[in-house]
Amino acid sequence: MKPVEIKPGIYWVGAIDWNLRYFHGYVTPRGTTYNAYLIVDDKITLVDTVKHYLFDEMLSRIKKIVDPSKIDYLVSNHVEMDHSGSVPKIMELAPGAKLVTSPQGQKGLKRYYKKDDWDFLAVKSGEELSIGSRTLKFVHVPMVHWPDSMVTYIPQDKLLLPNDAFGQHIAGDGRFDDEVGWDIIHEEAATYYANIVLPYGDNVNKALDVVGRLDIDMIAPSHGVIWRSYIQKILPVYRRWAGNETDKKALIVYDTMWDSTKRIALALRDGLEDAGVPVTMRFLQTSHISEIMTDLLTARAILIGSPTLNNGMLPTVSAFLTYIKGLRPKKRIGLAFGSYGWGGQGAKEVAAVMKEMGWETPLDFINIQYLPGDEELESVRAAGRKLGEQI
Repeated sequence: MKPVEIKPGIYWVGAIDWNLRYFHGYVTPRGTTYNAYLIVDDKITLVDTVKHYLFDEMLSRIKKIVDPSKIDYLVSNHVEMDHSGSVPKIMELAPGAKLVTSPQGQKGLKRYYKKDDWDFLAVKSGEELSIGSRTLKFVHVPMVHWPDSMVTYIPQDKLLLPNDAFGQHIAGDGRFDDEVGWDIIHEEAATYYANIVLPYGDNVNKALDVVGRLDIDMIAPSHGVIWRSYIQKILPVYRRWAGNETDKKALIVYDTMWDSTKRIALALRDGLEDAGVPVTMRFLQTSHISEIMTDLLTARAILIGSPTLNNGMLPTVSAFLTYIKGLRPKKRIGLAFGSYGWGGQGAKEVAAVMKEMGWETPLDFINIQYLPGDEELESVRAAGRKLGEQI
């Protein structure tokens, strides 16, 4: 359990969670890391910690560098428990340490851990703290993605420690982006953004404005790998995501009972492809909603299909819509479709949610009774072609 020196005197001392497969709402097939960073200067500083059950792994890395009791400052950029879970144990080992956090972070840590004897140092946005040859500059980035969130910047090392921003869920032996490769990092960064950060695009843009004024050659987030070679590639991608900018492509998401809704989905796909629009198909019985969000992140048109069950949509479709309502994707074109036996409310309810989210719905929803016939399917294909023209 060796630490990794990422800059002279600055070490990654986090922990690797190889077994994590589910992270509060979405699947993590590659596991994750909880990154913590130890800065050895006149004042020894630890930035963030790890999830509570991996404390011993982090501690073993710290001990290879310094006596943990010598830690002078513990910086908590974000109070969520995958990062603050080991704060109580560190404060117990280093009782003389000051706990540096935002004012909202102080409130959150007190609520979580019920500790009134910790020596808090609540810092304002833009405030600086000298630790010797280095200065730590703190910038608040509220709602990226919690109210307490802040980043720590070390100008002498051109190093940004942004906690959850620029994170990905990847467990591996490589600590840096170029050790893993752009394609994998980009995919996991997109999945992370789509499932966690997407609702806060305006706040992300404000944070990116701040980051853009800093001299940075390394970004060390609290999940996944450290950015050093692909910074100039990920920053404009984050801008696109934050602005809800999309590609001219379509995503079809559906569930089906007796294949009627599936046939409508396939006919829509054919029509869209006739119009020259690339299409991704996702079946809710085989694709997890969090994986679908990665597709949705860059798709201009979202087509969602459900048959009617008990006067409503299928539970899988309802769950998906509940999930994306919370993530609030904007600037999308929507089309609802489905099949029914008698009531026909499923597709109507999907269409209502799309309108509630503010999506454009240039075409009426498609709702076909029982099994669609050849003429009806041709009409559906025509609707797909028309939507393709809108895209």
